Amino acid sequence: MATNRRSKSERKRVLVVGAGAAGMSCAHHLANHPDKFDVTLIDAVDYCGGQAFSIPLDKERHGTSWLNQGVQGGSCIFHHTMTMFARQGYHADPVKLQVSFGKDDVFWSNVFPTQLLARHQMEIKRFKRMLTIVRWFELFFALIPIKILMKMFFFSDEFTNTVVLPMVALFLGTGNATPEVPSIILERLCTSPTYGMWYPADKLSVASNLPPMVVFPKFSDFYESWREDLESKGVNVRLSTELTKVAKRDKDGVIVKLIKRTPTSDAHNPNSAWVPQEDGNVEPNAQEVEEHYDELVLCVLADTAKRILQPTASFREKRVLGSAKFSDDITVTHWDSDYMKKHYENFYNPEQVVATLSGVDQTTRVQMAQKSFKPMYYIKMYDQDRSKLEMCFDCTNYQSQFPPEVSFDKHVFQTIYLNKHRDGHLWPIDEIEESKIIRKDW
Repeated sequence: MATNRRSKSERKRVLVVGAGAAGMSCAHHLANHPDKFDVTLIDAVDYCGGQAFSIPLDKERHGTSWLNQGVQGGSCIFHHTMTMFARQGYHADPVKLQVSFGKDDVFWSNVFPTQLLARHQMEIKRFKRMLTIVRWFELFFALIPIKILMKMFFFSDEFTNTVVLPMVALFLGTGNATPEVPSIILERLCTSPTYGMWYPADKLSVASNLPPMVVFPKFSDFYESWREDLESKGVNVRLSTELTKVAKRDKDGVIVKLIKRTPTSDAHNPNSAWVPQEDGNVEPNAQEVEEHYDELVLCVLADTAKRILQPTASFREKRVLGSAKFSDDITVTHWDSDYMKKHYENFYNPEQVVATLSGVDQTTRVQMAQKSFKPMYYIKMYDQDRSKLEMCFDCTNYQSQFPPEVSFDKHVFQTIYLNKHRDGHLWPIDEIEESKIIRKDW
């Protein structure tokens, strides 16, 4: 922030850039002090919500007319999120998470025991002991990457790639960067009663709990209600307004350059000519205008912040913002059930079930799975390199607006392909039937 040294009796003019969850929250809290702040909130696209938005569906085919895209749900510990929903008259619905990791002989789930878990009983028990050691000596192990930790304790590649990495990738969404995640995250996921998704770790199944999660309300409605609430409190919300450059920052405030974007029909305005990109030259003749503010709050991605702060960025800002790494991922929303059957385990399969683990009877879990196994979150390890992952949601099983019984061939899925530049040669993306693709989002 650049601060303007003016009389405390005058309101500071604050520009908040980015109308996603962070920017909306910032504007909300500033708007609670109208005597101190005059708030303007802008975004280059023509909707509020950022990565959280809703898309239309064919209700006759899929059983509902909408789908939350980008962000679908989260942990019950997101108390501030739940509070904000309630303030706008919305709520999140509870769900107990079921997962399906791997395929065929490397498949396992938190719902019932499989042959993979039976095959790795010795390592699972050793993994439980390792978590205790890491907890005892947390300061030592905290920042060691998971891939190094697993080698330090002599775990096999199969156990690491098919059991451990998916557990972390699910919670953090770290995809193919999961091997580099600090070990403390893995440890806390299994040992923390507060936010440990897999707490308590199971010495037989690694994870046998059904984590309590929530699925979010229709984002397009929620964010529109929130926008109207902010405007009622005096916030000036300007969509389709892009900050192209921070021209000046000093003790007198901030001078920015803005352009007005032309809204597209779906409100997802493409990157403009001011954004470096491989192709496209959208609105190159848009007229830049200068505006002056006392304070600037950037609620955008790190690479975007670094770009628009030039040439005013300090050495520290360049160093910190430049350290963030991004990969070119794509989410394909589709209803190709044949693709899902080929690449994932979607149903209870008695041939994959084991009745006991280390001599302990598993009948209760098996019987429950027979009746109610409906995986919501999938991870596939590529056969060519099992340290590389593909992630997927069965949105019909996950999001609460869908009817309880929808034919599997009408389910809606979101398959996420990771890091095209490095791992694109592994992607089976072309196997999804083109006519069943609903949307693609990079």
